[in-house]
Order: sequence, then C-alpha cells, then structure tokens
Amino acid sequence: MTDLFSFLLAITPLALLIIFILLLRIAVHYAVLITLVVTWLIASWQFHLPLQVLTAASLYGAAKGLWPIVIVIFAAIYGYNLMLSNGSMAVIKQALASVSDDKRVQVLIIAWGFGGFLEAVAGYGTAVAIPVGILIALGIAPLKAAVVSLIANSVPTAFGAVGIPVIMLAEQTGLAVQTLSTHIILQLAAFNILLPFVLVAIIGGGIRAIRGVFLITLLCGVASLLPQYLVARYLGAELPAFAGSLGGLVTTIVVARLQKRATSTEGVALLTLFKATLIYLFTFVFIVLCSPLFPAIKQSLGSVYSLIDFSTAMGGKLQLKIEWLITPGVLILAASLLGAWIQGSRPKVFVQQFFATLGQLKKSIVAILAIVAMATVMDKSGMITVIATTLVATTGIGYVFISPVIGALGTFVTGSDTNANVLFGKLQATAAQQLGIDPHALAAANTAGATGGKMISPQSIAIAVSASKLDQLSGEIMSTTLKYCLLYIALLGLGIGVYYTVL
Repeated sequence: MTDLFSFLLAITPLALLIIFILLLRIAVHYAVLITLVVTWLIASWQFHLPLQVLTAASLYGAAKGLWPIVIVIFAAIYGYNLMLSNGSMAVIKQALASVSDDKRVQVLIIAWGFGGFLEAVAGYGTAVAIPVGILIALGIAPLKAAVVSLIANSVPTAFGAVGIPVIMLAEQTGLAVQTLSTHIILQLAAFNILLPFVLVAIIGGGIRAIRGVFLITLLCGVASLLPQYLVARYLGAELPAFAGSLGGLVTTIVVARLQKRATSTEGVALLTLFKATLIYLFTFVFIVLCSPLFPAIKQSLGSVYSLIDFSTAMGGKLQLKIEWLITPGVLILAASLLGAWIQGSRPKVFVQQFFATLGQLKKSIVAILAIVAMATVMDKSGMITVIATTLVATTGIGYVFISPVIGALGTFVTGSDTNANVLFGKLQATAAQQLGIDPHALAAANTAGATGGKMISPQSIAIAVSASKLDQLSGEIMSTTLKYCLLYIALLGLGIGVYYTVL
C-alpha cells in the first residue's frame, strides 16, 4: 500500500476545497486559487515534480479550462441574456404556462422538460432559477417549487451544457466519448423514469397524487430516456440532454393537450413562439450538422484548428487542440448572434450583453481555469494515482459501490458536474484499471454520481433560495432535498455495484 503520508498529502487539495467552500464559506474562485498554490507546493516537495513540468501542466490545464469549457459556458449564457433582453424568454415562459392548469402536469413540463432543456443549452443555474420563478407564478408553493426544481436538475446535468462534462471527462481520462456517454445513460436510465413520478408526488402531497397522471408521467420519463440513449450511443455527448429534454417536453405537452387539460391562460401564436426559440433551434441545427451524422461537414470544418504545445522533456506530451469552427461554444455563439439578430437585437445590445455576460461570469472563469490546472498538476505529479491506489487497497471491490459518492462529493463541493469530472475522472479510471474493471464504467459512475450531488450543491441551493425568495428557509430547502439526494446516491451506488461486480 502507498505510504500513509503520501496519501494524506495527495488528498490535501481536495480536503482543503471542502473546508474552504463548505466550512469557511470562502468564495469558490478564491478557494480554488489558494488550493492550486497548495497543490503546487505538495507536487513539488513530496512528489518531486520539476518546476518546468509544474509550470507546463498548470498552463496546459488553464488553457484546457478556457477551451472548451469557458467558451461553452460564456456562449450559452450570452445567448440566454440576449433572449432575456429582446423578450424571447418571456414568450417561451408564457407558452409553457398556457399548456395545462394541472399543477402535476405543470411541474413535468416546466421543472423536468424545460428545466432539462435549459440545462442542456445553458446550465449555470438557469435550469433552477427559471423553473422556480415560473412555478411560483403559477401558484405552486415556493418551498415545493424550489425542491422540485433542484431534484429535476439532476439527471440532465450529466450532459449539460452541450455535453461539456462528458467531453472533459473523456479528455481527462483518454476514454472514448461515445462509450462513456452510453454507460452514463444506462446507469441513469431508471432515474429518468422514476424522477418524474417523484416530482408529481411532491407537488401533489404524496404518492396518491400520481393517480390520474400516471400515464403522462410515465410517457414523460420514457420520452426523455429513449432519445438520450440513441443520441448518446450513436452521436456522442453534445446532444443527449438536448434530445431527452425535448422528447419529454414535447410528449408531455402533446399528451396534456389530448387530455384537454388546457388552461384559460392565453397561449402564444405558433409563429411568435418559433421566432422566440430561434437561438435554441439554430444551436441544435449547427451541432447536428457538425456531428458524425454529417462527416463531410465535420471533417471540413474540423480541419481548421491550432495545436498549442505545452510539452516538456520530463513531463511528456501536453498538446491542446483548438478546433476553431466545430467546438460547441463557437456553434452556440454563432447560433446566438444569428438568432438574436432575427429576433430584433441590434449591435448595441450585442455589445452590451457581451460585456455584461463577461462580468457575470468573471469569477466562474477564474474558478474553472484554476480547478482544471489543479487537476492537471495532481495527475502529472502522481497524486491521483496515489489516492486511487490507496482507496482500492482499502475498500477492494467495494470501491465500485461507492464510486458514485466520489462524483457526488465533487459536484457538492464545486457546484459543477464538469469540475467533478475534472477532479475525479482520472481517479475513477485509475481505480477501475487496478480493479480489472472497464475504466469507462467507473468514469461514467463519477458523472452519474455527480448528478445527485448537484441537487444539494450550495451553489444550487443559493440559486433556488434567491429565485424563490425564501432566504429564511434555506436550511429547510437543503434538508428536504438532502433526503432525496441520499436515496438517489444509495440506489445508484447499489445498482452500479451489483451490475459491474455481480451480474
């Protein structure tokens, strides 16, 4: 077994993150920067990482955080802000609210379907803040609106925004994106079906609330799962959450209309709604066109790239490939500019929203760059291997059962599935290799577990509290959501453990 002292030093950066963010309440970007410095010191002193390699790994990690993570987040929030400024988002909200007057159906449409869609194309708290506000406006108690929105913002986060968590997981581990995507969908399949029933039960005050809406709830879950599976298996990570949320949303709306649960609320003209959704429609079209479905386009646009070399003689190959035209962030940015222009936004608004979005995200950008740099240093210094070796030696095959807990911890601390995968993805893959298990399985388990931790992440709770204006009940929101989170993680760990070790 790796000596205890090396193990304790290797986990120190992770422990510090937990202490700084959860106990000392230090802002995430400051916490990560301080932890990065500590990681440098440990990597240099205990793990003998040369200064040249340490510098190269840090720069490479920061650059990888910038491209593709930051560019995707910036483009998604920029597009969302443009829609807010030109009134398109208000049109979408009105259209969703007019579908049904049954609150159980409303929660499926708004928290599950539309919330999942927002997570797929934007993320960054929009999938909690917006559904909470709409549900409260429709007469749902603020506490319930906050809880159901937090629970709904779990499964979709595996592939939101635009697959970045899985794409980064693949880059960190060197594993195949499509294989990872397929494993993740299979591990989360049951929750795609079960969670809509949970949301209905919460809104209706118990299991009996499912009566009368069993079929529409089941169809909502199935229609979310099947498109996700097909897209994940055959296309990759960018579109599963997109396809799943649209499948669930459209199916629920159609069935609700057929059941004649229409409300008296004034609807929205189809042409007006079409125009309001142009940014998202263009995003979908552009990403599909640059997917493996159209290899000629993908190959042609993909040929425009740059290679930035951070390699050193002692540190091995560290090359960052920047694809200038087919990176999801660039496609979302193009879709946002084109869609907003058609929606009536003018050059002045484009510039204003650009700098407003940059200001809005500046702290998150710092945190992302630092956390990816930290994870890269931990990997190159051997700290990740030391942690994995010790955990496997201590728990044996039982590690498989607790692998989702590690992913959940990552999201709980950092508030991001992407960051959880950057921190622990390589750890999970290394542990899997030592146990003789397919690395795709445990790397996927990290992402699956991370979706559970998202429910109770302090950042998510803060967003829900802000949107519901329930500052005095933040503890109650956390404790209520925590029960569902613990059950979610326990069932997930049991399922993954049994499947990969017994069956």
